[in-house]
Amino acid sequence: MGLGRNRVVITGGAGFIGSHLSAKFLSDGWDVVAVDNFHTGQKSNVLELMKNPRFELLRHDIVEPLRCEADLILNFACPASPVHYQSNPIWTMKTSVLGTMNMLGLAKRTKARILQASTSEVYGDPHQHPQKETYWGNVNPIGIRSCYDEGKRAAETLCFDYHRSHGVDIRVIRIFNTYGPNMAIDDGRVVSNFIVQALKGEDITMYGDGKQTRSFCFVDDLVDGIFRFAQTDNVTGPINLGNDREFTMLELAEVVLKKTQSKSKLTFKPLPSDDPKQRRPDLTLTKSILKGWEPRVRLEDGIEKSIPYFRGAIRS
Repeated sequence: MGLGRNRVVITGGAGFIGSHLSAKFLSDGWDVVAVDNFHTGQKSNVLELMKNPRFELLRHDIVEPLRCEADLILNFACPASPVHYQSNPIWTMKTSVLGTMNMLGLAKRTKARILQASTSEVYGDPHQHPQKETYWGNVNPIGIRSCYDEGKRAAETLCFDYHRSHGVDIRVIRIFNTYGPNMAIDDGRVVSNFIVQALKGEDITMYGDGKQTRSFCFVDDLVDGIFRFAQTDNVTGPINLGNDREFTMLELAEVVLKKTQSKSKLTFKPLPSDDPKQRRPDLTLTKSILKGWEPRVRLEDGIEKSIPYFRGAIRS
């Protein structure tokens, strides 16, 4: 099935990744409808885009049905940081389950392709390292992170059931830790936390012993992968998207302190419940599908590119 290049609906379109996707598709000649309820999205992320007549911003919560036309739907509507998704866990689950059902229903009605933003959290605290798409995960179904982890797992299930039962043209991506401009300064994720604390001269909060690992992908690399996969025919996924270079939290703090030239000290606190000890994508399948794609921005360079944004956000 080919993909018409007319109108893309991006839920969470004023959020961190959604706003970058809105800009990317606009620059490629698409009409873009950004849908956001502004629970975590920010209008400031898309102010420049609103000057473009091909961009439309719609305030809407996808827990309620959405009626519009689309050739492509990118479903990114869900808080993705523990601080935000744990603040209202029932609403988080509704967004992943009811919201995804509503967007799949829209895709079915309009015969649009739909790309579902899933997450590396579907792997839980993994026993397999690095994580392949064939790994089913190690997830606590009743913990404080479960509203997000299990919500996203259920959303994947819904995508494949709509695909098998109704022929909906789906794409599923599992996003690993991503950072860059347009993150909220109170986002609660580790990169934004470290940069904001360093710029403010506050102690950098380290959970556990700092030896747990993550792989950090600069947002430009992620968006390039999403853009390519959304327009790739005959592959449903799921595929991993992220950077496969692994860092400890201590190494990340070292890079942030160096790039911000901050004198902040490290302070250690207990590790939160169900926090994964390690996380890194196996990108073998992704690279075989997205010919020529790979994460190119080094952590040191990505942190340097992000600092001016966070400095401005703190001032404003």
